[in-house]
Amino acid sequence: MLSFKVLILISEIFSDGPVIYKTYLKTEYSDENMEFWTACEAYKKIASRRKRISLARKIFKNYIQSQAPKEINIDSPAREAIIRNIQEPTRSCFDEAQRIVYMHMERDSYPRFLGSEIYQKLKHGLQTDNNDSLIH
Repeated sequence: MLSFKVLILISEIFSDGPVIYKTYLKTEYSDENMEFWTACEAYKKIASRRKRISLARKIFKNYIQSQAPKEINIDSPAREAIIRNIQEPTRSCFDEAQRIVYMHMERDSYPRFLGSEIYQKLKHGLQTDNNDSLIH
């Protein structure tokens, strides 16, 4: 079975890879995990302290705080650490939560994605395209 890391690498090569996986996650009502992971990746790249604080608060409001619109499933210690550090967020303040969300996707939703009809059709389509290109 492909690891979730391979999906991330594939998604960097094929521009619609994340869209396909996120579409699947929506069918499971768990697309907030991929959105949070992606938001954290963008957050880490921000150089401006002011912009980083603004995005940290937005991420906190959307994914971390209790009853957030897209609340992610993380443990209390990770959530409490973010709450303590949100006033002066560092580039790594969401790392533990991001690791937990990644683990949920890798262990739960990604294996189901591999068995899903969406993935099977995509895989079959890619195999057909590769076979056609070998013939021509």
